[in-house]
Amino acid sequence: MLVPGIIYVDTALEGHLEQQAIDQVANVATLPGIVGVSMAMPDIHTGYGFPIGGVAAFGVDDGLISPGGVGYDINCGVRLIRSNLTRGEAIGRIRDLVGALYNNVPSGVGSKGNIALSLDDERQLIKKGARWAVEQGYGDADDLDKTESGGCIEGADPSAISDKALQRGKNQQGTLGSGNHFLEIQYVSEIFDEAAANAFGLFKGQITVMIHTGSRGLGHQVCTDYLATMEKASAKYGIRLYDKELAAAPFKSPEAELYFAAMKGAANYAWANRQFIMHRTMEAFQKVLGASPGELGLSLVYDVAHNIAKVEHHTAGGKKTALVVHRKGATRAFAKGHPELPESYKHIGQPVLIPGDMGRASYVLTGTETAMAETFGSTCHGAGRLMSRHKAIKAAKGRAIWRELEDEGITVMTAGKTTLAEEMPEAYKDVSNVVEIVHNAGISKKVAMLKPLGVVKG
Repeated sequence: MLVPGIIYVDTALEGHLEQQAIDQVANVATLPGIVGVSMAMPDIHTGYGFPIGGVAAFGVDDGLISPGGVGYDINCGVRLIRSNLTRGEAIGRIRDLVGALYNNVPSGVGSKGNIALSLDDERQLIKKGARWAVEQGYGDADDLDKTESGGCIEGADPSAISDKALQRGKNQQGTLGSGNHFLEIQYVSEIFDEAAANAFGLFKGQITVMIHTGSRGLGHQVCTDYLATMEKASAKYGIRLYDKELAAAPFKSPEAELYFAAMKGAANYAWANRQFIMHRTMEAFQKVLGASPGELGLSLVYDVAHNIAKVEHHTAGGKKTALVVHRKGATRAFAKGHPELPESYKHIGQPVLIPGDMGRASYVLTGTETAMAETFGSTCHGAGRLMSRHKAIKAAKGRAIWRELEDEGITVMTAGKTTLAEEMPEAYKDVSNVVEIVHNAGISKKVAMLKPLGVVKG
């Protein structure tokens, strides 16, 4: 190890640490050019190369970039929509709203959307991200202002993306996908920080909607394509790998430049996807409730990525320097005053969106100066799995998960027969425990708790 490894955890979650995930934190610490520490958040579990929940930064001159530090679902992320509706006003229409969302937003493995893209359209979308969606009439400039990176990372290059990846992504804009992706109607059950909640437009009892999805088949194919490239690059540049899944290339190499340009394109694809889904979500609310999005007060709180690598400036070794920050299952948590934040949030800090399982809760937090100093402005991204999908299916045998959720007042619809078993609440750590750790560590601060009322699962 070239640097220490740090895992944010408490005694309650320590017993759930997987040895392989701990080993992955150590393995990441052996990579050339790593700066400061190799770290993992309390939602840590075993991933491909890097642990899920992992954060690592590398110098732009002497460091590298690794697809394993981003993951297959490039820019899987979370978007939160607020409303003026209260729980009391909406509770009688939740089943209708869930049905409308299910019909408006295709979900499931290989699902195809209703956004018609030519290959030229797709290439423009890859370059522009959510900006392209807004140009087509799906949202407005305020949405871009409240999206990480304005919904677009400059420098995306469609020519760095394979024809196979383009074909996989051509029909998947505006789709949720499968696995842990979801659309969730929630209500604000508790406020911890009134000032931040007011700045974000949140109040107790309010209806919100959370969108969790990413770059679909396009992002998966980009990762698959470049893992093969990086395996060759690791050997070519003499990078010693303690795990072949950490395959990487020097950041200033031709291989890294191509991967980074393709990864940016997949990230932009994901931001456009969430922008389209938000539009379809608002249409569903309008259809069911008979009022326009404006009348309902539907607007974007924020959108964050949690599988991405970005060039950012952080203090390392006592000076400000450019770093390639890998966040894999980790969320950016920038402090107040940061130039990348919207003007309306600069006095508070970045909204941090942390989804939980479909039976318990999700959270809104803010970024902090402690995060900027200790974690390259990063925090956890969710609850983190306790069980593999296979184990969850076995544990759910003979149970009706949908009925258990109904008994808790949560309406759920899903495209896959096994999805509810794979995604049942017990398959995950309790997100409240995870959030308490990052809150107490000071790397993000609690603002509000959101509880589920209706869920569409992929």
